[in-house]
Amino acid sequence: MKRELSINNQLIKRGEKAVINLNIARLISGTEIDLPIYVFRSKNPGPVVLFSGGLHGDEVDGVEIVRRLIEQKTFDKLKLGSVIAIPIMNIYGFLNFSREVPDGKDVNRSFPGNLKGSLAARVAQVLTTTVLQEIDFGVDFHTGGANRYNFPQCRFAPEDPLAKELAEVFNAPISLPSKLIDKSLRKEAFKMGKTVVVYEGGESMRFDQNSIKEGIRGAKRILGHYKMIDFDSEDRPSSLCKESMWIRAKNSGLIRLSKRSGEKVEKKETIAVITDPFGNFKTNIKAPQSGIIIGHSNAPLVNQGDAIFHLGII
Repeated sequence: MKRELSINNQLIKRGEKAVINLNIARLISGTEIDLPIYVFRSKNPGPVVLFSGGLHGDEVDGVEIVRRLIEQKTFDKLKLGSVIAIPIMNIYGFLNFSREVPDGKDVNRSFPGNLKGSLAARVAQVLTTTVLQEIDFGVDFHTGGANRYNFPQCRFAPEDPLAKELAEVFNAPISLPSKLIDKSLRKEAFKMGKTVVVYEGGESMRFDQNSIKEGIRGAKRILGHYKMIDFDSEDRPSSLCKESMWIRAKNSGLIRLSKRSGEKVEKKETIAVITDPFGNFKTNIKAPQSGIIIGHSNAPLVNQGDAIFHLGII
């Protein structure tokens, strides 16, 4: 357990809390861009836990989860250990309502980063050297992409026993093993001997109150499990998916969903219908396997091959 915790050359001692404005870069206008990092430390030793949102700038549910945890003073009286809370990791994307930074690159595919590389690589490098090196484990909060809703779920690396344990403690409605993606924050943390699980809930650029509440509850359960705060919450039924698969549109056209995220489906059950705008054809989309829908598209129009449902296999 860490005795010292330093971010951006600022030492935060046990029993202290601080807001560190980490300079990232400048906008074209010359305006300085700072990344606010909130640090809370107990007087007693314990793990350093990261709660982060907004790595994709348009995924506002994650931003709101971390913001509410701070607003509710969840971390102000830690019994042991430390918390690093970052509501918005990708300031550029957040300002531009975008998943990426202005150069079009994804920060979460740019780790460990490079100070002489692209803008995304520079942001990733700062996060790697100032934040990831200080933590023991954490939760990175995400949502579905544009027009894509994710039912509240916790994703963990199957090769990491601590990640599986954290997912179980988080107790989201769905848990899902998810392979580490090259150059992602999660994989870089794993390479550094750290564990990060991903919480997915809701859709980009929209607040989904249920997903936000589930994320807050899960974060508090983790802190309660490690005796960092007092928090009692009973386990509730959670579906552990062995794997998942995408169900895609067979034709282009207008789509009507008959099933949505969180609902169980049976093999060969009709879950959506695609028609053309003129009523010349109708295509039934059927579940290829039994399972639970963990994500769906909210787009009313689809092209052939578009992902419609994300199906978890129980």
